[in-house]
Amino acid sequence: MAAVRTRYAPSPTGYMHLGNLRTGLYAYLTAKKDGGQFILRIEDTDQGRLQEGAVQAIYDTLGRVGLRHDEGPDVGGPYGPYVQSERLEIYHRYAEELIERGGAYRCFCTPEETEAQRAAARLHKRPFKDERCRALTPDDVAQRLASGMPSVVRQRTPLTGTTSYDDVVFGHIAVDNAELDDSVLLKSDGFPTYNFANVVDDHLMRITHVMRGAEYLSSTPKYVLIYEAFGWDVPVHVHLPVINKSATEKLSKRHGDASFEDYYSKGYLPEAILNYVALLGWAPGNDEEFFTLEELVGNFSFAGLSKSPSIFDPVKLRWMNGEYIRRLPFEEFHRLALRWYPENVRECPVDLLALSRLMHTRTAVLSEIPEQIDFVAALPDYDPALYTHKKMKTDTAIALRSLEAARGTLGSLTSFGHEEVHAALEALAAELGVKNGQVMYPVRVALSGKEFTPGGASELSELFGRDEALRRIDVGIEKLSGA
Repeated sequence: MAAVRTRYAPSPTGYMHLGNLRTGLYAYLTAKKDGGQFILRIEDTDQGRLQEGAVQAIYDTLGRVGLRHDEGPDVGGPYGPYVQSERLEIYHRYAEELIERGGAYRCFCTPEETEAQRAAARLHKRPFKDERCRALTPDDVAQRLASGMPSVVRQRTPLTGTTSYDDVVFGHIAVDNAELDDSVLLKSDGFPTYNFANVVDDHLMRITHVMRGAEYLSSTPKYVLIYEAFGWDVPVHVHLPVINKSATEKLSKRHGDASFEDYYSKGYLPEAILNYVALLGWAPGNDEEFFTLEELVGNFSFAGLSKSPSIFDPVKLRWMNGEYIRRLPFEEFHRLALRWYPENVRECPVDLLALSRLMHTRTAVLSEIPEQIDFVAALPDYDPALYTHKKMKTDTAIALRSLEAARGTLGSLTSFGHEEVHAALEALAAELGVKNGQVMYPVRVALSGKEFTPGGASELSELFGRDEALRRIDVGIEKLSGA
């Protein structure tokens, strides 16, 4: 059996959509599980949709998630070029050969004439086949070419019979040839369409397994016909389940749905994104959800692929990202978190390592850090109504009493560490005959000016130190006295 060779062939038309990333991941896993090669090919034949910087974004994304390709535009290989716009002569040569073999024909119809024929086909509920140009003789074609008439090359799909193939996920697929239209293979500008270029390239690059979305199930027979017309072996086809953003809507780059870059720029970890994407359409056969890339290589199998659409759940991704963050070594988390600390926080006199220790277990997405710690550099001007909290059983009167008592208790401590402060406030609550929260919550609000914080009263006290903690409590007492 030939060595497994898979390819990832994205179009540089924007940032990498999560569904496209999944295709690349599964292709990588298929190759690496059997010690094969993973090839990167840039499919840039749709020149009108190309975006500047998109190719670099492909390299950046694959590098960040660890999908290292064995061959590609930037690393070379024996079957290049690996950029389709650099392979035009190849496509022209094979287009001519396909015409000679009877699998394609030249079409000289104007766009208006083609649209009229398509409208007629729709009216009669049949696929488009250019009956006029299909019937042209070689002499007719030569005369039109000699006169300079523009043309395209169309696939000559059979009028009768069926074309079939066996898909790894969906089983045997058969389509009546009469239902297949005569798609353009080579456009008038000399560029091939996806239908043609991917078949030629997959054959010449010796791709053994082709992975693509399930939306291509019904059109793959047209690709099979091209393989058969050339007398080439048909690769193994693996059609992947669609990823939806809801029960009825497909996740789509064209509709502006989130890309890998969107989530990465928000502070999602590449490892978490890749792990989550791996589970959109594949299951390991057990309850395990967390996998390194190496573990995915070892566990991946076609048997775990699903036919049913997967629902992209941003809440689940956020949860998984938080789990990945909590599993990071503290030093690594601190290095990442520092990038998200506002400048005024980095410059204020607090121990940033201590701040990161508070944030490490309380961060789900790195981009949420600035909002969580904005009170560290400067106490916000908050509403005293914040002290009223039903669950904590506090109101402004209870809070004022607690803060005045806490001010004296904390001011008398000889050590201002987290444990000492916590013990002192617990003892104060017992002395006052109230629940711990009726003391702890007002102190925490006074220190932060916020209802939710990345640490409790004692942790924030230790972070700020005695002088700053007492100053903020004094502000709270003043606000409550005025209220």
